[in-house]
Amino acid sequence: MDVIDWLLDSDPAIRWQAMRDLTGASRDAVAEERARVPYEGVGAKILAHQGQDGSWHRNGAPDWLPTLFTMLLLRAAGADRAVPIVGSAVARLEEGFRWHEAHGKKPFFGGEVEPCINGGTLALGAYFGHANEDLAHRLLGEQLDDGGWNCEAPKSVRSSFHTTICVLEGLLEYERAVGPEPAITAARRRGEAYLLERGLFRRRSTGEVADASFLTFAYPPRYQYDILRALDYLRDAGLEPDPRIGAALRVVKNRQQADGRWLLDRTHEEALAFPFNEEVGRPSRWNTLRALRVLRWYDQAQLESPSPA
Repeated sequence: MDVIDWLLDSDPAIRWQAMRDLTGASRDAVAEERARVPYEGVGAKILAHQGQDGSWHRNGAPDWLPTLFTMLLLRAAGADRAVPIVGSAVARLEEGFRWHEAHGKKPFFGGEVEPCINGGTLALGAYFGHANEDLAHRLLGEQLDDGGWNCEAPKSVRSSFHTTICVLEGLLEYERAVGPEPAITAARRRGEAYLLERGLFRRRSTGEVADASFLTFAYPPRYQYDILRALDYLRDAGLEPDPRIGAALRVVKNRQQADGRWLLDRTHEEALAFPFNEEVGRPSRWNTLRALRVLRWYDQAQLESPSPA
């Protein structure tokens, strides 16, 4: 089967994004497919697993863990908050969930103390209609001198790839919800520069690979960083491809299988309310979708760039 057809022959959460990003489907066709997300496949499964208290649960895990990361998967699936069943789920979460007492027992979209968690919480609040200005500006105040963020700060004065990508995703979604804000845009640009100065995966000091796991592709990613997640963020943020991403792009291309697909290298399903439906070592629709649209973003930019005189 052609790899695009393989993506289209799947969950609505994958299919509508493949239609939008990889085919010439009309806006109406894409919207019609996206409208199915809450009622079929992973979107429906997520909504069905919500507890009466508004949280998501998994045996042995603190409630915040499956709640945060299952909701992030719902966002990745593209569930539309305007659909009543989605809006009701968001309302139950806002009304019922409280962060633990040590963090002020805030409602879910108010966040807690770690920027890697708060980046995801900010993204969810913005996407699902609860953009939180205080949380966004807290993250601005936690940006380190090198441009990124780290959950270990202030003990650590060096940024973390992991924390930085979580915060960048949150700030981007927040600006989409409330409109451009100069201070937030500037913070994002500094965070993006932190990643780009390191070629998305290298130590700035030595040029060595910072962590071998950055060159493998996980889904869902939980809070973990890898270059496919970073490239998909840069694409989603509307940046022009920077020459410094060249080596990362080559890694993505080299990990494509002979059949045109990408494998699932790792998963963090322990953070979900139910087992993920892809297997490590097997072809992954989530990774394939993201890799193909990243490569298309890069290729399209090359076609549109002016030829040297």
